[in-house]
Amino acid sequence: MAAKAKIAMPAVVLLFSAGALCQYATAPPSGTTPRGNAQFAFPEHYREWIYLSTGFDMSYRPALEMDHHTFDNVFVNPDAYQAFVKTGTWPDKTMLVLEVRGAEGRGSINQKGNYQGEVMDVEVHVKDEARFPGKWAFFAFENGKTGKLIPTSADCYSCHAAHGAVDTTFVQFYPTLLPVAKRKGTLSTLYQNQSSAPK
Repeated sequence: MAAKAKIAMPAVVLLFSAGALCQYATAPPSGTTPRGNAQFAFPEHYREWIYLSTGFDMSYRPALEMDHHTFDNVFVNPDAYQAFVKTGTWPDKTMLVLEVRGAEGRGSINQKGNYQGEVMDVEVHVKDEARFPGKWAFFAFENGKTGKLIPTSADCYSCHAAHGAVDTTFVQFYPTLLPVAKRKGTLSTLYQNQSSAPK
């Protein structure tokens, strides 16, 4: 998912500005299908989808400094997950949700380490080949319910295209899916070249 600034909801994620909007129905736990052409409805049941991974204090920008810790949780609609397991790539109408939560250090009986706190940001990455240039689009939320399309000039698009392991998505950070992509031979050439380059 795209790099993000850590700001309290209902503010938007880094690099977001108003643009064309697209409507998607709120999905039931079993999956979702994008449709319509007005706005993007917040996928309220995303926590009942397939959990892919959690990152801790991840940033794609080396100079980015934060005064707090965060967890990044990624979820995908079940239909897309099942298709990926079979094919090693994402089908049309895939929806990936990035949920950013603040990290808490001391609370209850916890004395060391961190646990997840309140939601700070939410971002949705949608594949719709008929509607979006490059097939994918990023959406941000200003009020927790309505998503705004991030323009394709934003850095998140070029970053995903240059570094995404599969179909411009960061499958390299999803430990249950990276082996699938390797077996299916769907890893992007750019990612493979970067992975084999000297560190």
